[in-house]
This record gives sequence, structure tokens and C-alpha cells, in this order.
Amino acid sequence: MTTSRQVLRIGNCSGFYGDRLSAAREMVEGGPIDVLTGDYLAELTMLILWKSRQRNPDAGYATTFLTQVEEVLGTCLDRGIRIVSNAGGLNPGGLAREIELLAARLGLQPTIAHVEGDDLLDRLPSLQAAGHPLAHLGTGRTLHEAGVAPVTANAYLGGWGIAEALRGGADIVVCPRVTDASLVVGPAAWAFDWRLDDWDALAGAVVAGHVIECGPQATGGNYSFFTELPAGSRPGYPIAEIAPDGSAVITKHPGTGGAVTVETVTAQVLYETATPDYLNPDVVARFDTIELSQEAADRVRISGVRGRPAPDTAKVCVNYAGGFRNSATFVLTGLDIEAKADHTVRALDDALGGLDTFAEADVRLLRTDVPDPSASAAAESRLRVTLKDPDESRVGRRFFDAIGDIGMGGYPGMWVERAERRASAFGVYWPALIPTAELAPEVVFADGRRLPAPVPPVAPYPGFPAASPASSLGHRIVGETVSVPLGRLVGARSGDKGGDANIGLWARSDDAFAWLRDYLDVDRLRLLLVEASDLTVDRYELPRLRALNFVVHGLLGDGVAATTRPDPQAKGLGEYVRSRHVDVPRTLLADLGTPAATDSSRTAVPAR
Repeated sequence: MTTSRQVLRIGNCSGFYGDRLSAAREMVEGGPIDVLTGDYLAELTMLILWKSRQRNPDAGYATTFLTQVEEVLGTCLDRGIRIVSNAGGLNPGGLAREIELLAARLGLQPTIAHVEGDDLLDRLPSLQAAGHPLAHLGTGRTLHEAGVAPVTANAYLGGWGIAEALRGGADIVVCPRVTDASLVVGPAAWAFDWRLDDWDALAGAVVAGHVIECGPQATGGNYSFFTELPAGSRPGYPIAEIAPDGSAVITKHPGTGGAVTVETVTAQVLYETATPDYLNPDVVARFDTIELSQEAADRVRISGVRGRPAPDTAKVCVNYAGGFRNSATFVLTGLDIEAKADHTVRALDDALGGLDTFAEADVRLLRTDVPDPSASAAAESRLRVTLKDPDESRVGRRFFDAIGDIGMGGYPGMWVERAERRASAFGVYWPALIPTAELAPEVVFADGRRLPAPVPPVAPYPGFPAASPASSLGHRIVGETVSVPLGRLVGARSGDKGGDANIGLWARSDDAFAWLRDYLDVDRLRLLLVEASDLTVDRYELPRLRALNFVVHGLLGDGVAATTRPDPQAKGLGEYVRSRHVDVPRTLLADLGTPAATDSSRTAVPAR
């Protein structure tokens, strides 16, 4: 394709498997775009698709994508809009065949291609025999030492297979486990004829892809200051207008809800990130070089992004069956809440022959009661008991029956909000690395053509410099301070990274960021988030975004599918941290026009 094009408009219509079904039609009919993308895959989704293949070997892809394609395919072909999606999941070839059948029923003849080469399940024994231990990225334990039987193993591929498919004339590109950002990188590399080592341009596309991959999270969804946005309509889905140099403008169709501002984009930039080096198969994008500016209403420019050579290793998502789990929630009302919880746990322990005989027993008392409540709901707390075991019968009907056995002899006012007769299977996520040289992705066309995906030059990734330790940071508060929720000054976006959780926090002014950077070190983060008190926490600074990013290692255990934490993907973690009261200089609140009349004031003294 020639490089005379000045902009490539890429509109995303899906952030997960189950997102708004009408979004594809809204994106295609709402205004001009050149490429329609959809992101359907997450670590949990791979397990969901594996389960679907157990019922039907021809399944294993996101079925909702077919419905969306049916609504827009004719229009896309008429307007020359390419469709690129990772909805292929575990069976991209199967989904490509279904689209071909769908097109035939509609009387259409699109050129369809799919990408292969991510599925490593059958190769795991030979890879281990060749000296690749597939060690867990969090624990260092090898897959062999774990002694588990993986059910899925998929390498994260990049965008060059997509680019090759588009060069080959594909109207629709069905992808397996490519990285989310690759859905933007591939079309951009195709449209502008980028070289394999155009690191800065590729890095800019990675950032744009990361921003739009979760749909309306870039246009006001899950946004800390949502009350400041226009009320009424649902947030529209985002569009990335990519320029030949890799810079981009994030926008949305006119008339759609939400807003595109520097802060809504900042929030999404911070989502599910770790170090400021964001590793992708095609490039390492330096998030500490990102510059955001408000170009116009609902138009935010991303510029200045720098890239480093692609890493010589690829991430692999391995999943294995972890066993079975079941939960019960007991409602505790009124007085003696802790005694009632203890009574219940002891009764269950006796009825089940010992909670310590299960593979895992997670007991959480969630205190939501208040003194002298004005309504019965305000007097309630909840005891949540979760059991895991390889034996389904132990945590299924036996657990349910034990709850019935203790019912009449339970604590005063006992009632059970949730209890299931059957246990559910759960999977465990195992992240690992293999050399990129072990991968050979290919593009497969419906007419039988096979094209190897271009392979970028790679270099060993040296790692990001060690995060700032708490002891190296100074803390100075000058003048009067006010005890207010941290969220008066700071926005947050949090999410899961396997068993880890990230909390990205951004300040709303330069002065607020100067204070935040000095104030919020690892030790104080642990004070605000007690669950992290015994966990490893990394802290990273992104001054150009006025942001800090914390990575809490191990908070989610074995990942979203296996964790017993009530918020398994850490979605609310950032908002919890924002709710914690801290001592803030009153002048910062005055600068923002934030009322503080009801907050407690004091004169600050240095903390150290």
C-alpha cells in the first residue's frame, strides 16, 4: 500500500467477550473509519473458550463476533473498511470458515485470512526438552516442577501477521492470541508501509492500541471523575486516528456519549501496566515518553512516544485446570458480629471434618455494619467462605449440606445470602516466556495461500531500572494540611496483571503531582492498602502523565480465574485507595476549588 495516506482511522467496537453487541454497527454507521477492530480476549477468556471446545470441538472462538459481522459486513465491503479482530481465540481457522459461510448466505465475497502460530499446547513437551523451562514469571517455578497438565498454551503474537494479511488483500483478518495493541499496530504498519525497525512509529501505535483496546474506558467509562462528564448517553467507542509517524489522535464519533479528554486517556494509559517499558512482540514502547494534549473537544493527541527494539522473548499464557470451588455468604446482623462469624467458622469446621483438609479455605469477614443503624441493612455484615479442592463432591453438595446442618443451631438471626449445591471448575493462569525464535506465525487465506509473518529484529530486553525504594523519597508538607480523601486530588485506574494488580494514580495539576510524588511512596501505599502490607510492591513514576504506577505482586493469587478475592480483577482497587484519607496541603485544594469545610485541619509536621 502507498504511504500517501495522511491518517488511518481505526475504530474499536469491543473491549471484552460480552461487550455491547451493537457497538460494531454504531462504529460503522456513526462516521468514517478505515479499520474496524474488536478485542475479545483476556486470560480468563482463553479458559472460557477452552470449556466451549470441550462441548464442541469446532468452537473455541467468540461467537458474538459473527453476529456483529453479519450486521456490518456489506457496509464495510462497500466502503473499503477492513475488519481485524482477535475473536478467533483458540480456533481462528474455525471462525474464518464460519465467516465465509455467513458471507455466502449474504451473497458477499470478502477475502478472509486468519493468523496461526500462537498455539503451543502440543509443543510444550518438545519445548521443555529443548531447554525452555516455561518458568512462572512470578514465582520462577518451572512448569515441570508444578506437575500440572495445561489445557491451553498460547504465545502472544504481534501485528506483523495482520499487516501481511492486509497486504495480501484481506478484507477480514481473524486473529488468535495476539496482543491487544497489535490490532492497531498491524493495520498501521500496513497502511504506512513501516519498516520492521521503525521503533518510534510502532511504539506510538502500541500506545494508541492500548488506549482504544478497552472500548469506552477511553471515553469516560470507569473514570474516577465521571460526575464531571456529560450525563445521559452511554460513552461512545473510541477511534484512533494514526499518522504516518505513529502519533495519533484519540476521538469518537460525533453525538456519542462520554468525552475524550487528557484525563480519560491518561486513565486508560495507566490501565493494566507495570514498568514504563511496555513490552510488545513488535517493539518496546516507552510509556514514560508519552505526551498527551487536548487538540480540540473530544480530540486528544498522543505524541513523543519512543520505542526500543522488540524483545527476544515472547510471553506465553498457559492455563491448567485447578480443581473445583464453591462459596457461601452468611449475613450477620446486629451485635457481636465477630463472635457470630467465629461461631459459624467453628461450626463449618466441625461439620466438614476440618477446613484445613481442603486444598484452600478462604474466610473473609466483610464489615459493613454501623453503630445504632437507622435501617436493618445498615446493621449487616457478611461472612464469605470459599472452599477449593480437586474433589468436586467435597466442595459441592457436601458443603451445601453442611450449611443446612448448622442452620437451626447457628448464630442468632442466621440467614444465608448465597449457597450453591454444585461446585464450579476453575483454572489457573501460568505466565511464562519462550524465545521468539521458537515462533513461526503464518497468515492463511481462505483460498489456501499461506504467507509467513514478517519477523522483526529483536534484542535482549535489559529490564527497566529498579523502582524507587521508599527510603529514597523525601516528604515535606509545608503549611496547614487538611485530612481529605486522596481522590479529591488524584484519579485512579486499576486492573489485573495475572496474579498481580496495578494501581495507576494521576494528579490533576503540576503542583498536585509534585506533592503526590513526594508523598506517596511504597510504605504509604501499604498503609493505605493494608492487603499489600506483606506483599512486594513496585513503584514507577511517569512525570509526563503526572502519574505514579504501583504494581502489587501476588494480590490476586493465581489470577482472575482462581483468586478468592471478592474483586478478582482489582477493578475497584484504585477507587478504594482514592477513598483513603490523607493529609493534603490546603493550598492544593484551594487551587482546585475543592471544598474542605467539613474536613479536619491541622498544621503539618515533617513525616521524616
